[in-house]
Amino acid sequence: MDKLEKMFGSMVIKQRWWIIVATVLIVAAAGGGMQHLKFNNDTRVFFSKENPQLQALEALENTYNKTNNVLFAIAPKNGDVFTRETLAAVEELTELLWQMPYSSRVNSITNFQHTRAQEDDLIVEDLVQGAGNLSDDDLLRIKRIALSEPLLMNRLLSPAGHVTGVSVIILAPGKSLNETPKVAAFARKIADDFRKKHPGIKLYLTGGVMMDNAFGEAGLKDMTTLVPLMLLTLVVIVGLSLRSFAGTFATLIIILISMVTGMGMAGWLRIMITAASSSAPTIILTLAVADSVHVLATIFQQIHQGNSKYEAIAESVRINLQPIFLTSITTVIGFLTMNFSDAPPFRDLGNIVAMGVSAAFVYSVLFLPALMAVIPVRVKPKPDEAVCAGCDRLASFVINRRKVVFWGSLVVIVALTAGMLRIELNDNWIKYFDKSYDIRRASDFTEENLTGFHIIEYSLESGETGGINNPDFLTTVAKFAGWYRQQSKVVNVNTITDTMKRLNKNMHADDESYYRIPEERNLAAQYLLLYEMSLPFGLDLNNQINVDKSATRMIVTLKDTSTTELRATDENARAWLQANAPQSMFTYGSGLSVIWAHLSQRNINSMLGASFVALVLISAILTLALRSLKLGLVSLIPNLTPALMAYGIWGLTVGQVGLGLSVIAAMTLGIVVDDTVHFMSKYIRARREHNLNPAGAVRYAFNTVGTAMWITTLALVAGFMVLALSGYNMNADMGLLSALTISLALILDFLFLPTLLMKVEGKKYELLDKKANATTIDRHDSVFAPVSVGSSSRDS
Repeated sequence: MDKLEKMFGSMVIKQRWWIIVATVLIVAAAGGGMQHLKFNNDTRVFFSKENPQLQALEALENTYNKTNNVLFAIAPKNGDVFTRETLAAVEELTELLWQMPYSSRVNSITNFQHTRAQEDDLIVEDLVQGAGNLSDDDLLRIKRIALSEPLLMNRLLSPAGHVTGVSVIILAPGKSLNETPKVAAFARKIADDFRKKHPGIKLYLTGGVMMDNAFGEAGLKDMTTLVPLMLLTLVVIVGLSLRSFAGTFATLIIILISMVTGMGMAGWLRIMITAASSSAPTIILTLAVADSVHVLATIFQQIHQGNSKYEAIAESVRINLQPIFLTSITTVIGFLTMNFSDAPPFRDLGNIVAMGVSAAFVYSVLFLPALMAVIPVRVKPKPDEAVCAGCDRLASFVINRRKVVFWGSLVVIVALTAGMLRIELNDNWIKYFDKSYDIRRASDFTEENLTGFHIIEYSLESGETGGINNPDFLTTVAKFAGWYRQQSKVVNVNTITDTMKRLNKNMHADDESYYRIPEERNLAAQYLLLYEMSLPFGLDLNNQINVDKSATRMIVTLKDTSTTELRATDENARAWLQANAPQSMFTYGSGLSVIWAHLSQRNINSMLGASFVALVLISAILTLALRSLKLGLVSLIPNLTPALMAYGIWGLTVGQVGLGLSVIAAMTLGIVVDDTVHFMSKYIRARREHNLNPAGAVRYAFNTVGTAMWITTLALVAGFMVLALSGYNMNADMGLLSALTISLALILDFLFLPTLLMKVEGKKYELLDKKANATTIDRHDSVFAPVSVGSSSRDS
């Protein structure tokens, strides 16, 4: 292996121009795929085709229709919806919104189909007509009707009558990715015009379509703001650490072409960019830095030792080829295991980053040395300069106080890991955006004042054609709706039974005592037929009953609820149906909220399997590379515990883990291995090549690779902290927890890993001896000190 590494280093120097030309061509070819990158702003992209809840929702929507909407929440500043000015504005807006692209239905309090009896006739008409000319008595009558109508309350009208809504149902054909942005742009134009025309009315724009559009905008915003910020951050960190223009420039080139390659390959593979996978460029930039730092660190140190530039480059490649390969392959494995995720965007994120990291490895061991061989490098030889004083002091502290450090670290590990017990699996897709986004502010206002966004839908089967007219079936549906209305967090239940009750009352001269389910099937069928024939175009009942009238749809709206509560509510509803409804009527709740509620739980389960697979593969690789089963097993502890500790801290401070954080353990496992690999490779080199005892080998590892470890960790943490600045909370939380995990990994590699190695291997040796206290750094393995490029080491 040593001979192969030497030959490889020499080959890179000899073929440097061919390597540079080949790299340029490869980057150009791969980067050409970026023209094919497109944003997918459909929230359903988070659900795999195999998702059973998604399959159930699609079956329900095929029977009825989709409920994806744009919701205009209207709040008059005088706090009263029922004025001529406000009702006229709502009436005008309702008519205008029929022109929205792909609109299939517009619902508001003004066009609500109110029914009343007039002698022997059933009158079906808009609740509000000619609002500007209404009398005071008309306003009072409309207010009384609206505030008593269950189909309006907490759906399109607040109980206090201070906020109302206009909902536009969108049925886009799904043939273009531009459909959602087109609808959103139209809605925003309408909203802006409305605000200018009615300054006394506040308008908030929300709904499923606007939420979908926000996902795409969040991804685009992250890519256009965080990537430049990440580049600036990395340039500053690397520049201050290397104190070399050539090294900083070379590092910048490597991370850029790695990102271009990864994203370009994603384009060629037609991988859609989503809000979740939009973090891939930032992550690639961050991870690509580590390889470059290790290569450049050794180059500068070797030049300080008095070697020529070519000798230093060849030696750097020889020393770093194996550890960089190991760290790259383990990182790639970690991200590839994200393919176990139940959410396709995380699979895409893992694959894109894996391609970028693979490219970074190739460029770091081929293009980077070749580039450094042809550009000027100004580093003066300083053969007598001392080793990194900070690393040596830390090594002395760990060696001299190994027992205290070991047991103290173990106590902290156990204590922080115990915090995982306080974690609750919970998600709220509305809260994915911080309050810098209009959609978040509008949704918060709407949920606080008008209606909820969490929906559970049911298709309730009667078991026979025309069965929805069966009084027994309708009574059971009404009881089910009544049970739901008694549940906490439920604000509205939309069901055909309320319409049936109203029709029965209307057909009995509006006698309130007849506000109940018709007693005879024929009467129910006649009432429903008469009502349907009277409805205007676009406001029919196809969204509530199926074609052969054998089933009806019931929509339950909840607000301020967690995914845990949502799952529990659906389970209780199934139990109610099991106990109180015929077998034909039993069904599972569906809807986007139900899918989200189950997704984080499903993803946690799938990613546990992914983490196990990653652990097995990485352990096998490390065991083979270290050529020691014992050391391979030892390396598992500092690789596993950082994620557990980070989750523990998260449980103690935040308490909730959602979809975005469910992938962290598998994703970071391959990253935190990097420092462990570099530390242990130097430790083993000291043990085998220099015949040092464990304490001496630990000091050797600290002095040879300690500086590079904290610099690369600083770059990684900075990169993920930049991601934490995202206004899209899924990415922000993922960045924050990743940064925490990587920081903990470095602490464990500096404190716990060395003491563990000495405890496992140090029983045959004295605690400290003269040889261990000596500085034993081989000139070929030294690394620059951070305060002065190329701090050299004394030969042992």
